[in-house]
Amino acid sequence: MRQRAIFKLLNAAVRQSAVEAVRAAPDGFVVRVEEPNRTLDQNAAQWPILHAFAEQLQWPVNGVMASLSPNEWKDVLTAAFKQEMVRVVPSLDGRGMVMLGMRTREFGKREFSEWLEFLHAVAADRGVVVYDETRFDPALGA
Repeated sequence: MRQRAIFKLLNAAVRQSAVEAVRAAPDGFVVRVEEPNRTLDQNAAQWPILHAFAEQLQWPVNGVMASLSPNEWKDVLTAAFKQEMVRVVPSLDGRGMVMLGMRTREFGKREFSEWLEFLHAVAADRGVVVYDETRFDPALGA
């Protein structure tokens, strides 16, 4: 079984224990210090907003106003949040284009909080009414 120690840096005592574990570790061990991952609650909180966009707004697709799915809105909004220039590649058969986007699963807890604030701000700016997130059931779509 692999030797492993994980420390959540909550106070000076835990931080000191982590330092001691690093000092005692044999050559070749790996140390990784990282921000915590987003929470399941954070992940769930984005979907009522994305569903509201899908239900209330249309967006130009191939030059025609069309409805987008919540996942498609996520792609559009994530690119805007990251302020990225759109990256587009040809499809495998060459008859279409595919937009490449940033994945929110790569966001840490802090950045995901900023993402949720961004979604609420864009929704307010565009007049999108977000449902009560505590009553939203993605399986039902409302």
